[in-house]
Amino acid sequence: MALITQSSKLPADAETWDNSPEQTSATGQGRQKLRNAARRLIDTILPPLCLGCECRILSHDALCPTCWPKIDFIRAPLCDRLGLPLPYSSGSYGTDGPIISAAAAADPPRYDRARAVAKFDGLMRDLVHDMKYQDSHNGRRLFGRWLADAGRELLTDADALVPIPLARFRLLSRRFNQAQILASEVQRLTAIPVRHFALLRTRSTARQVGMSRGQRQRNVAGAFVVPERALGEVAGKKIILIDDVITTGATVSAAAQAMKKVGAARVDVLALALVC
Repeated sequence: MALITQSSKLPADAETWDNSPEQTSATGQGRQKLRNAARRLIDTILPPLCLGCECRILSHDALCPTCWPKIDFIRAPLCDRLGLPLPYSSGSYGTDGPIISAAAAADPPRYDRARAVAKFDGLMRDLVHDMKYQDSHNGRRLFGRWLADAGRELLTDADALVPIPLARFRLLSRRFNQAQILASEVQRLTAIPVRHFALLRTRSTARQVGMSRGQRQRNVAGAFVVPERALGEVAGKKIILIDDVITTGATVSAAAQAMKKVGAARVDVLALALVC
């Protein structure tokens, strides 16, 4: 007796008919048309505005031509350790190995390398303050793109992103951690995982606005710890600490010290802005 199987009842091209190139292409084109229509509708209801001056522009998450030059981007040549822009380069930048500044040579940081998008002044300072103190997260996607570009050298072989944690009371009052938002945007672009709980604050610290370098170092000394449950996420790993602003480097140095204490292979720092 001949057995009639389910497959014998199917058309000869049953395995490919719904995945044919023509149908796949048509489906993709249809979805793209829907996305474009939805984007035009959204732009009509919520037109794209410059993140700096709120004038009308062509796309969301961007600056207008007038505001763009107001960002003082940090570009080479720069100090390989502190990320500070250098006034000039002796020869071709990077061909003779990393260049370090006099400040890095005199007082090496606990972290390995730092990179920042721009100097903390002018429009960049306004954008950071809006995010931190005005609860304005409109620029998060732009910030993520900037960070991914500024930190591309660090991100090449990084194992994890770790945002600098806030003290519990400050997190409750602010309701968000800006470093976590920035880390999530970098993760979205690079697929490098964010380890949100790999670093904890052991105590609250005083606000550091107006403090000297020495005061900041004493303020954050011993303020960070890697919890036991996160040791496997840090030991032997190449970590990038994410923060909004590097002022004197005291906070990220204290955080890097805590991570190296438990065996982190490398600890770099990536920030939106740098005071220099």
